[in-house]
Amino acid sequence: MKQKPFIMIGATSSGSGKTTFTLGLLRLLRNRGMKVQPFKCGPDYIDTKHHAMAVGEESVNLDSYMASAAHVRELYARYGAASDVCVTEGVMGLFDGYDGMKGSSAEIAELIGIPVVLVLNAKSTAYTVAPVLYGFKHFYPGIRVVGVVFNFVASVAHYAYLQQACVDAGVEALGYIPKDESIVIPSRHLGLSIDETFCFDAFADRVAEVIDKTVNVDRLLELCTVEFSGEQTEGVICSGNRKIAIARDEAFNFMYRENVEALKRAGEVVFFSPLRDKRLPDADLVYFPGGYPELHLPELAANEGMRQAVRKYCETGGRVLAECGGMMYLCDTITSDDGKVYPMAGVLKQGATMEQMKLKLGYREVRVNGQRIRGHEFHYSRILSGHEKIPVIGTIYNAKDMVVDTPVYTYKNVLASYIHFYWGECGIDHFLMLMSQK
Repeated sequence: MKQKPFIMIGATSSGSGKTTFTLGLLRLLRNRGMKVQPFKCGPDYIDTKHHAMAVGEESVNLDSYMASAAHVRELYARYGAASDVCVTEGVMGLFDGYDGMKGSSAEIAELIGIPVVLVLNAKSTAYTVAPVLYGFKHFYPGIRVVGVVFNFVASVAHYAYLQQACVDAGVEALGYIPKDESIVIPSRHLGLSIDETFCFDAFADRVAEVIDKTVNVDRLLELCTVEFSGEQTEGVICSGNRKIAIARDEAFNFMYRENVEALKRAGEVVFFSPLRDKRLPDADLVYFPGGYPELHLPELAANEGMRQAVRKYCETGGRVLAECGGMMYLCDTITSDDGKVYPMAGVLKQGATMEQMKLKLGYREVRVNGQRIRGHEFHYSRILSGHEKIPVIGTIYNAKDMVVDTPVYTYKNVLASYIHFYWGECGIDHFLMLMSQK
């Protein structure tokens, strides 16, 4: 058996600073010359992008709602095998899931056996953290909380009080992040994307520098080192000679790493840009993932060559899978938040609008002819019905088994929805076969 640090960065609640700490730790470990594999609990496709920016390695989602326990374990083993350390960022508070603990960071930690390092917001508190830490350490015996890093610490004297609380709670204090505006992530578009003007590299380096001074990273790595088999699962070689085209640029880039790997196993993958390319690549399947089309409406509308090529491909029977922002691009128009209307591909005879924005999110399950496919929905836009009613398939449920009104549209060989589906486990062919059943 070999040994390797497995780290789960959990938190007592959202807003504790686990993303800031994760990005700084990833950059620090990379700067030390370690090969780091990042992971993210849950369906988030934004934090994974930031992980990649911090460490230079694509992050992998670990989601126990969209995938089986066996698949989650296999992903961790396969992607983590060649690394020196695996760092997993949790979601929300440590025990927050879609149904009690189900889908939580704690569930993933137990499933794989990852030691937990808590990040705790210490602003305006001191010894009161003792019962909080004691509760997190003892509430659920299936996980192992090995230490805590405090955030928003006002001074060295403040940290001394927190250390005493740790002694009495039986949780090791691993250090702190001082209250410092220069290491606060700025507000982001729709709560998701770091602004283009934000210098991410400088931010990551700054957080790494702070952590190196105020957190005992060597002790953190020691506490999180566990035994593992060291067995690496062999990747599956491409099983077909199909060509699969994926839209990828600033407007379309929300995609799960294992989904892309599943597409690579199913055929030859090429990438193209709806913003800049004038024509579609030759393809048997075109995938339009979600993203930020609303931030690039003038450019998308001006690229008439691509819009016409997409419309022609769809009208002549081309197979297309479009999710969220990708689905919006296939509509007749997208209306910006200031009311300006931009022409899009014109495949789906309806509009999308950013006006009167309201968040809609949650896990989704599509049930078609007794089969089930799962994914996640997160958007602020909404659909404006057109003159023609577009057929929909399946009945859609949320994680509480309640019916929701999120449609999955079908038009010729086009499948489009606000849902970001996960086919990394079942494979794209099985996914498309199930979803093609009317």
